[in-house]
Amino acid sequence: MKNILTSMLTTIIMIGIFMVGFAKLVTPKEPETVEKIAQNIDLETTKTPNIIIDTDDEITIKTSAVVGIAVEKAYTDGLTLTLSNTYSIGSGFIVDSTGYIITNQHVIGSAYSSVYVTLYGGDTVNAEVIWANKDLDLAIIKINVAGLPVIELGDSENLKLGERVVAIGNPLGFEFQRTVTSGIISGLNRSMEIEGSYMEDLIQTDASINPGNSGGPLVNKEGRVIGINTIKVASAEGIGFAIPINQLKPIIKKVKETGTFSEISLGIKGLDREMTANMDSKIVIDKGIYVYEVEKNGLAWKAEIEQGSIILSIDDIEINTLAKMREILYGKENGDVIKVRLITNGVEHKVEIEI
Repeated sequence: MKNILTSMLTTIIMIGIFMVGFAKLVTPKEPETVEKIAQNIDLETTKTPNIIIDTDDEITIKTSAVVGIAVEKAYTDGLTLTLSNTYSIGSGFIVDSTGYIITNQHVIGSAYSSVYVTLYGGDTVNAEVIWANKDLDLAIIKINVAGLPVIELGDSENLKLGERVVAIGNPLGFEFQRTVTSGIISGLNRSMEIEGSYMEDLIQTDASINPGNSGGPLVNKEGRVIGINTIKVASAEGIGFAIPINQLKPIIKKVKETGTFSEISLGIKGLDREMTANMDSKIVIDKGIYVYEVEKNGLAWKAEIEQGSIILSIDDIEINTLAKMREILYGKENGDVIKVRLITNGVEHKVEIEI
C-alpha cells in the first residue's frame, strides 16, 4: 500500500512539473516585463550572438534572431469561434529590432489564433498577426519588444545549384530549438501542388527540414537569409523547399514604414515555364509568364490583356517567374502606372496599367 501511495505521489508531482513547464512555454509575459525582456535579450546576445559553421566557406549565423512560435489555433464558422486547445510548433526569424518576425502562414493558422513567440534566452511573449497570405504561405507577425537581434536578408535572385546553405529552426518542438542543418541548393524554380493549389519558384535543398522547421530561415554562406523554410517531401530524404526571400522584401519594407500591407495583383492566374509543363503539356513558352486565366474586372481585364498572352516585362524588367512579378508589383503604390510588354496572338505590344 505504501508503495502504491508513493507511486501516486510521484506521478502527481511529475504532472505538476510538466504543467508548469508547459505553462512557461505558452504563457505570455505581462506588459510591465517587456522592458526587462529586451534588456535580457541584449545581455544574452552579447555573450553568444552567432555560431560559425566550419566549411570550405566559413558561415557565421546570428541564431539569436531565430525564434520559436507556439500557436493555439482557432476555427470559426462565421458565427462561433472555437479554440482547438492544441498547440502547433514552428519557427520564425526577426527582421527588425522593433519586433517584426517572418514565418509561414500555415504555422500561425487563422487570424483568430493565439500566437506566442519564444525568444533567445527563453522569454515568451504574445504576437500580433500583421499580414498573412495562404497562397504564398507567408506571414509577418509583431511582438512589442525593442532592441532585438536581427538576421540580415540576402538576395534570392541569382542563386546557383550546389551553393552551400544552412537551415535553422525548431524540429520536433522547442526541445531542439535553433537546430542547424547544412546542405546545398539542389534545385531552383520548383513548383509543388499542395492541397489543390500551387506554390511556385521554390528553392529546393537537401539541408534537413523537419516538422517545426517551418518558418525558419534558409541562410547562404554570407549568413544572410535567402529563403523561408516551408515544406519537405515526406516520402523522400533530403528534399526540402524554401520560399525565395526577394518576393517578401517589398512587403517587409511597407510593413516597417506603414505598419500594414495591401497586396497588389494584376488579376491573372499566371504560369511560368516550369509550371506550364505540369499544368498543360500543350502550352510551351521559352520565357515570360503565360496568362492562364484573367479575372473579370481585374487590372489585366481592364487593360484588355487576354488569356493566352505572354507577359515579357514590367517597367522594362524581364519577368520569367511569378516570384519576380510579385516582387515588382508589391513595391508599387496606389496610383503608380506600370508599363507591361507582352505577346498576344504572336504580336508583341505594350500596355499601361494604373495600380
